[in-house]
Amino acid sequence: MINLLIMGKPGAGKGTQAKKILDYFNLTHISTGDIYREEIRKNTKIGQEAKKYLDQGNLVPDKMTNDIVWEVLKHKKYPNGFMLDGYPRTITQAKALDEMLAMLNIKLTAVINVDVDDDIISDRMSGRRVCSNCGHTYHLEYHPPQILGICDICGHKLIQRPDDLKESVLNRLHIYKEKTQPLLDYYDNKNLLLVIDGENASEEVFQDILDKLGGL
Repeated sequence: MINLLIMGKPGAGKGTQAKKILDYFNLTHISTGDIYREEIRKNTKIGQEAKKYLDQGNLVPDKMTNDIVWEVLKHKKYPNGFMLDGYPRTITQAKALDEMLAMLNIKLTAVINVDVDDDIISDRMSGRRVCSNCGHTYHLEYHPPQILGICDICGHKLIQRPDDLKESVLNRLHIYKEKTQPLLDYYDNKNLLLVIDGENASEEVFQDILDKLGGL
């Protein structure tokens, strides 16, 4: 069993690598972003509350996110292990996760950090577009749709998410440096951190991840 945590600044290509890792090891994906987006789509009370924070590029309060992760972890529906994606984002959340895992007698295998320069991230995110119906992601330069503004898969309109707008991106990077980056030191001190150069080609990044995991 392999239990991973994947980190990286917003727009670092973390999602692409997460999918490759999930498929390769057949892991269960625990993404707080996906959970919140589903709650927002359903217009639940949690979704409405989370939307207020996410639309401004802010983090959802720790307790709300801790509770959502605990609900998933405690059922232990991850036969081959799991990958946490988008959580923890603060030291407070990391300590809460430590407590959850201790209660469940589970250990983290590694924490993967996909590292990319801020300027590259700003360019990547400003060109990102998402299908308003199925959620498939495109990029105007790196992965454009066949028809501009239209999803290849379901034919619905592509939109730019509020958290991909430049002002929101800059705010998210500021929050990352202020609150999330200390997590790198936290997990480095636990000898769990694997730093991956995310500026290389996607397949090279993935191979680097496999090589470093294989060396554990």
